[in-house]
Amino acid sequence: MSIKIVTDSTADLSPELISRFGIEVVPLTVHFGEEVYQDGIDLTPDKFLEKVKTSPVFPKTGQATPATFLELFRRLLDEGHEIFFTGISSDLSGTFASACLAAQELKGAPIATVDSRNLSMGIGVLAIHAAEMAAEDVPLSEIATRISAMTGRVRTSFIVNSLDFLYKGGRLSRTQAIVGNVLQIHPRIEVVDGRMIVPEKFRGSKAKANARLLEWATENVARIDDNWISVTHCHDDESAEYIATKLREMKLARNIVTTRAGAVVSSHCGPGTVGIIYLERDA
Repeated sequence: MSIKIVTDSTADLSPELISRFGIEVVPLTVHFGEEVYQDGIDLTPDKFLEKVKTSPVFPKTGQATPATFLELFRRLLDEGHEIFFTGISSDLSGTFASACLAAQELKGAPIATVDSRNLSMGIGVLAIHAAEMAAEDVPLSEIATRISAMTGRVRTSFIVNSLDFLYKGGRLSRTQAIVGNVLQIHPRIEVVDGRMIVPEKFRGSKAKANARLLEWATENVARIDDNWISVTHCHDDESAEYIATKLREMKLARNIVTTRAGAVVSSHCGPGTVGIIYLERDA
């Protein structure tokens, strides 16, 4: 039996990485009023930006349902696969709970689920590691044990360009957003134990904030696992390429990739967001 790795669309894996590792991706949904789109399927990053510019309503996001997972899991099992799933932090979405409910419905089936306690490529890096293990014929139970142990070592941080999306998504007050935008405040958001926190705020140019993000990631290079680092962005190719180039010049990892945030993650952070995601070495 081969092991199929499954994740959800908030992992922000690039099409190339999805294809290379044969990963199945379950879409979350994005709602523009009565219009409902599947993240990454009928709403690409470019189409999302176009909708944001033209729609009179702000996008809202929805979790993947147990029925969606059940349908996928049954198909993969019928094809002879064992299944490993990791997805968005259970503190940020009900999607992981949906996957667990579907697995419980198929009681006794070879399905393992691990809460990433993360988002974006913080999930994607775990899914890639799981796929690499599966390719080496690591048993399903051991993959689940190893990935579960990794979740606390994933480091995810990103800089937000505008506070408008955080405000419209209910994470900031209107006054905070207005004052922050006027003063050119760029928060650095970090994922800690499955939740988002704001450890720093910068006043000034986006370039200055990007420089601090790079500094955050490289404060202790000896702790960085040298396999995968991701630079993930929402419509900010320039910042992403600049940061990725700097990381490659430092030769911090064998694989330094850039990926684009999907519609769900972009709904909460907005265009101009850029982040760095890496795995710390096991102490």
